[in-house]
Amino acid sequence: MNPILNQIGAIFIPVADIERARDWYCDLLGLPNDGEIIAGHLYVIPMQGQALNVVLDSKIYSEDDVFKVPAFHFNTDHIEDAYAYMQSKNVQLTTAIEHGHWFGFKDPDGNELMVCKC
Repeated sequence: MNPILNQIGAIFIPVADIERARDWYCDLLGLPNDGEIIAGHLYVIPMQGQALNVVLDSKIYSEDDVFKVPAFHFNTDHIEDAYAYMQSKNVQLTTAIEHGHWFGFKDPDGNELMVCKC
């Protein structure tokens, strides 16, 4: 039996200010921001579905290391509603809805992310 599982446990996002990033992502995803900041630089956002979490990490942040292309995407069932929601939050959108299926945006640290219709 292979001791390395064919699973991804978490995705790390480099952020400059862990509290600001926690508050922004929790607000964006409609989650409470009352979880613990671990070791002064980590905040785990539990995601639904597959066993995969998003980990905000201010220890690995540098302006050179932000995501220049999306490393993952958030799912949506309603792409137009998701786009309008992001506009209402004044999120920096980097594309329009492309092919009726996805759009790009940036978090406050400049990480390029994506929302995709599943």
